[in-house]
Amino acid sequence: MPKRLLILLLCAACWGCATSRPRPASTIRLKGSDTMIILAHRWAEEYMQQHPGMAMYAEGGGTATGVEALIKGDIDICTASRPIHSGEARRLVERQGYLGISYLVARDALSIYVNPNNQVRDLTLAQISDLFTGKITNWRALGGRDAEIVLVSRSPNSGTYLYFQEHVLEGQSYSSTARFLTSTEAIVRAVAEDARAIGYGGLAYGKNIVHCNVNGVAPTPANVRAGTYPIARYLYFYTMKEPSGAIKAFIDWVLSRDGQSVVEQTGYIPLMEMRR
Repeated sequence: MPKRLLILLLCAACWGCATSRPRPASTIRLKGSDTMIILAHRWAEEYMQQHPGMAMYAEGGGTATGVEALIKGDIDICTASRPIHSGEARRLVERQGYLGISYLVARDALSIYVNPNNQVRDLTLAQISDLFTGKITNWRALGGRDAEIVLVSRSPNSGTYLYFQEHVLEGQSYSSTARFLTSTEAIVRAVAEDARAIGYGGLAYGKNIVHCNVNGVAPTPANVRAGTYPIARYLYFYTMKEPSGAIKAFIDWVLSRDGQSVVEQTGYIPLMEMRR
């Protein structure tokens, strides 16, 4: 899926139709976390189906990119896989005169990806840290075959990159041998194509790769809800100021049972228990 996606679903059959057609009553622009882009697209599609006349744009690029767009006033909602930093909040105040409003909108497991041909399927947090800081360089040290480890990471503008560095590497620097890629989809492709590779990203990605157990616990929604999977986090919306009108209505819908059902259907973890 490309980073930039225009989603326009209106009542009319198509824009090129010669007959009269409804114009969007409101337009909402979202940009930010690549971890959230699948979910952002699904929210936008579902919301526009339920609210004919709405036009929504959902775009990735990384959390830092989304925050920058919010600071510039180019978007209505920043999607983020980490809390906004103090320096970013300060720049928002200086540029726009607002501190920003945050919303918890979903949860996600940060999953460790390996190739299906890799026999290593269970790692500890300490081993993952040693892998991505370059202390472990051969799969044989972890019970795998004698092969060099290929590290694949998100780029520094990603909230996932920073979360992983802070919570898994405990502030240590990434190995100098790591390849830094611009999207989670690129990481999934790299791991799927190379039996030596290891990467990380959201639980909703990568059906053709293996999601490793961490400390003996599988990265599943049930384990995240139970608090047993050790690498789990909240996902966020940020707005420049207290939202109103169409933006508030959309956020309220995202936080409702309908919006959280989309979270569950898309492979992320809803904020509420979705009883059937």
